Amino acid sequence: MCPLAHPAQDPPLLPSQLSLDPSGPEWDCPLGSKDLEEEGPWGGGSGLPPTGCFPGSWRQDVGLDCKGSPEGAEARAWSVYYYSLLQSCLQQAGLPETQDRSQVPRTGCPGAEVTLCVLGSPSTFLPVLLEGGVQSPGNMLLCLSPAWLMKVPAPGQPGEAALLVSKAVSFHPGGLTFLDDFVPPRRATYFLAGLGLGPGRGREAAELARDLTCPTGASAELARLLEDRLLTRQLLAQQGGVAVPETLAFTYKPPGLLRGGDASPGLRLVELSGKEGQETLVKEEVEAFLRSEALGDILQVAVKLSGWRWRGRQALRLHPRVELGAVVDTVLALLEKLEEEESVLVEAVYPPVQLPCSDGPSPGPGLAVRICAVVCRTQGDRPLLSKVVCGVGRGDRPLQHHNSLPRTLEVALAQCGLGEEAQVAAVRQRVKAAAEAALAAVLALEAGLSAEQRGGRRAHTDFLGVDFALTAAGGVLTPVALELNGGLCLEACGALEGLWAAPRLGPAADDAAAAPLVETMLRRSARCLMEGKQLLVVGAGGVSKKFVWEAARDYGLQLVQTFIHFDMTEHRRDEENARLLAELVRARGLKLDGCFSYWDDCLVLTALLCQELGLPCSSPAAMRLAKQKSLTQLHLLRHHGPPWPAPSLHAVPCCPLESEADVERAVHQVPLPGVMKLEFGAGAVGVRLVEDAPQCHEHFSRITRDLQGEADHPGIGLGWGNAMLLMEFVEGTEHDVDLVLFGGRLLAAFVSDNGPTRLPGFTETAACMPTGLAPEQEAQMVQAAFRCCLGCGLLDGVFNVELKLTGAGPRLIEINPRMGGFYLRDWILELYGVDLLLAAVMVACGLRPALPTRPRARGHLVGVMCLVSQHLQALSSTASRETLQALHDRGLLRLNLLEEALVPGEYEEPYCSVACAGPSPTEARLRLLGLCQGLGIDGPSYPVAHFLSHFK
Repeated sequence: MCPLAHPAQDPPLLPSQLSLDPSGPEWDCPLGSKDLEEEGPWGGGSGLPPTGCFPGSWRQDVGLDCKGSPEGAEARAWSVYYYSLLQSCLQQAGLPETQDRSQVPRTGCPGAEVTLCVLGSPSTFLPVLLEGGVQSPGNMLLCLSPAWLMKVPAPGQPGEAALLVSKAVSFHPGGLTFLDDFVPPRRATYFLAGLGLGPGRGREAAELARDLTCPTGASAELARLLEDRLLTRQLLAQQGGVAVPETLAFTYKPPGLLRGGDASPGLRLVELSGKEGQETLVKEEVEAFLRSEALGDILQVAVKLSGWRWRGRQALRLHPRVELGAVVDTVLALLEKLEEEESVLVEAVYPPVQLPCSDGPSPGPGLAVRICAVVCRTQGDRPLLSKVVCGVGRGDRPLQHHNSLPRTLEVALAQCGLGEEAQVAAVRQRVKAAAEAALAAVLALEAGLSAEQRGGRRAHTDFLGVDFALTAAGGVLTPVALELNGGLCLEACGALEGLWAAPRLGPAADDAAAAPLVETMLRRSARCLMEGKQLLVVGAGGVSKKFVWEAARDYGLQLVQTFIHFDMTEHRRDEENARLLAELVRARGLKLDGCFSYWDDCLVLTALLCQELGLPCSSPAAMRLAKQKSLTQLHLLRHHGPPWPAPSLHAVPCCPLESEADVERAVHQVPLPGVMKLEFGAGAVGVRLVEDAPQCHEHFSRITRDLQGEADHPGIGLGWGNAMLLMEFVEGTEHDVDLVLFGGRLLAAFVSDNGPTRLPGFTETAACMPTGLAPEQEAQMVQAAFRCCLGCGLLDGVFNVELKLTGAGPRLIEINPRMGGFYLRDWILELYGVDLLLAAVMVACGLRPALPTRPRARGHLVGVMCLVSQHLQALSSTASRETLQALHDRGLLRLNLLEEALVPGEYEEPYCSVACAGPSPTEARLRLLGLCQGLGIDGPSYPVAHFLSHFK
């Protein structure tokens, strides 16, 4: 064991020193010590666990043995230890004891369900486990022993294996947990483990994580890189521009990643050819380092070892900067301990940050602060800071993760005398930028590694803990990255969130630190489940749907292995065409997992084809009901319940129109003003506000003359005919609700707001996401959309529902029985990390989409539509496609192209959507307004400020 006390000859620690090495259990070890402190069994230790650690009254007679994989006495003791640790964690969090239901094995749906598997210490991973139980109930599994898992060779994937779970603790909402057996075993779709290279469970976990077919959030190979302080400091300084301590490193046969390359700010790397006979070189280098101007007013330096072998084991000495001989002797002594690819570091110990204190200086040693940040990989491999936790302690004692109570950054800084809101916000922003830059640098490093170097094709770092010290460089409080870790920072965040677990102790905590990580686990699981699936896509769509083919390649879907040319433009023959297409599929021997369409015209045909082939889909009757707008409203008007509230509350009176006689009858049945539109139309083409009977007759005549068939305006539903309807015009704000349904259950909903249209037309002008509605109003919109879908029999799929929020509540405009068009899929993916396309194809394959139960928006988007009739000059010059694309590539706007050519016409759809992002809708709106004014999109005939006025 390494003693906690420092030798008498060493000077006392300064406050800032306490942040230097937060992960280690000890701070100073005699150089002659042989038995250094180990991290624990998951980090490579062996032997029996400690006993009597967890006072509690939970049951001990639970079924921890895994049938078919008996454990030895030592392994069994560790399983009991970790089960007791889990119960202790649950107890302290105010959560119920785990229920043992292993006597009745779970059957499940092997290969068709999300299975998020964690192997490791319950105290480390508890935040992930609890959040997983909320976001994906019953699918977050904790394995307490490697014996509960088994690798089996993957057919058709040489060198890779599937990971099967035979036993686990499953997590559910409300912190409910169950000890379950699985027969047959569940197949992991994501694996996250505590790792180590030494004997014991850490090595077993590392072997289990290697070369899996499912995504893994860590591997021994990646952990070996990230636990090397020298390598990570060079990486952060060179690639991330993150401040690191001034460091002199002596490295023995350094790894390839450290050889050569550019010099790193603050790092001096000295490569040694051997460990002996280096006295002269070491003295020269240390002397130059200690006299370097870069050290500024540094008074002390620390000498420590770096490399995977030293993870969780510390050999560290602190010396005054002026004691050259002592520093040299320590370096030479540590050199004897080095193995290949290891290093001895001499690093700056920063003086304590002197923060102003309103109460004057305290008589004690002052306070030291350690900042710990958890950052997660999100959609598009973008880092996102999820939580910051601080430790505060006496300035003359070691400050580690496990010997300080966690608190927020605001509270920690206030305790040290910094309470000014703007300064605290500035520190938080610097920590956020540095932490996200650290993960970005790690992801960039991984992108250049081979699958073997990463520990498998699916191995990637999905979250990172970054420990910072706070310095006052140049009078600016600056975070300095000390090291990277995963579990310790995550555990600290969980401890902070646990403050509010017990009843009546205070407000609920903010977003869970593990929320973005669990979302990533679900997203990667969905890709895993869908890889290699064979899908038939009905209808290729236009330029606005090109993303489908790009996404299919990214997800590993097989959409275009076979091309079937078939004329589907006459949709009144869909039943006959479905039978013919089914025969063609069978004749070609296609083995399909699913069939779907994202093109309005082909939705009923797709449902009929799925029925013919026995593939999952909402019924053809439901699709017909939703496709024909008057039929939708009239059906729902008759749907009075129970249950209540019934869909009839949201339906709007209307009349179908096929002749002038129908128009004459309708004007006496539907209150005017009203809205006339095509029965099967799309894109608001031909939709118009009509004030009186003459306007109704005039518009009906114009549409029946101009839009007679598909050739007159392709892609808006004229293959179904040009019948129309007249419906009551309802006042209110317009909104889109995009829903994901599976088995009649609502899995996800996303609400966006639309700006006022240019009456008497209804072409969309502007939009905002997420909605600015009050939470109760948003919930009303979601429930109205959900009830309307269920009322039409739409039980499985991704649907777009357009509604207006009136004084009397939500009113239905129409249901689009496919995912939202225009920009909606892109915006939802950008803001929430949820891909509606992936959800749609999973439903089409009969798989429950892997979605978080409560997606959180990562910002705000406000956009405006560009029309050729209004913006032809700008779109040909200041706002050309090339200009807009360049601004999109620079991140200054978000461009969604909806049409290919600049062709004006009387019946037009938007050419493109241009949007700006911001941390608030106001900031996004102001950015967009300025951009539109500069590009020439804003003008007297197209007042962008007016269209954005609803988003204030």
